Amino acid sequence: MVTTPDRPISPPEIPTNPPAPLTITWQRLPDGFRLEEKPVENTCQPLLAGALRESLEITDRIQPTMLIASNFGLCATVNNELILKAPDWLWVPTVKTIIPDRKSYTPHLEGDPPAIVMEFLSATDGDEYSSKPTYPPGKWFFYEQVLQVPTYVIFEPDSGLLETYRLADSGYQLEQPDENGHHWIPELNLFLGTWRGQKEERTGYWLRWWDPDRQILPWAVEKVAAERQRAEEAQQRADQEQQRADQEQQRAEAERQRADQEQQRAEVERQRADRLAELLRSQGIDPDALI
Repeated sequence: MVTTPDRPISPPEIPTNPPAPLTITWQRLPDGFRLEEKPVENTCQPLLAGALRESLEITDRIQPTMLIASNFGLCATVNNELILKAPDWLWVPTVKTIIPDRKSYTPHLEGDPPAIVMEFLSATDGDEYSSKPTYPPGKWFFYEQVLQVPTYVIFEPDSGLLETYRLADSGYQLEQPDENGHHWIPELNLFLGTWRGQKEERTGYWLRWWDPDRQILPWAVEKVAAERQRAEEAQQRADQEQQRADQEQQRAEAERQRADQEQQRAEVERQRADRLAELLRSQGIDPDALI
């Protein structure tokens, strides 16, 4: 079920004074640096993030050199201050080195900058809309001005509100959805939209992908169900074909039996004619002369 909820827009805060020039460098985290362990705000956020990745993985849209992560530290050094932000979901097209247990990521130094970041709003609104430029900067400012992420998605799971922002010369611009309530994501060659239903223990709004033909990318449980249905339909077709073959065999057997019966009747008639002819000959009558 595709839904398009009302779209109240929450514009980012606008600083009263123009920001100071930024000096941005891309440096590795110092050895032994301990990332702050921030708890996930609610239990639905990992489910939402996992569902987005799952459908990409099932449809073979993930390459080993890509980086897809959630609640994961993005690093930049701004005016000699190390900045870390942990978006709820991110996608990086290519990394230089594949690290199985990556704890953080420094764009440009370790690979491409993120092409997409997503934030899932919780009951207590954070700084997803904050354009605060001073340390520590708001997420909006960090994604827009520092990382310059092309696509920024903000999703409110309870209401299904979905906002997609595109980076332009003047900063992030809100994109309106199409007639299906979807947003075209050129980086992934997919549509993004909302869907309401159940997955695992959660019922509510989800973010889903659709391919260019508007076919929804399935989750594992949906793919298994679809494959099971296809297998059942194939078995039904095979059963029907076998029934038709059995019926054809039965009809062929019936025809053979009728042919045998006709042959038996013909043999009986031939034997009767032979006996009659023999009787006539015994009486001095040529049966052939009677024809």
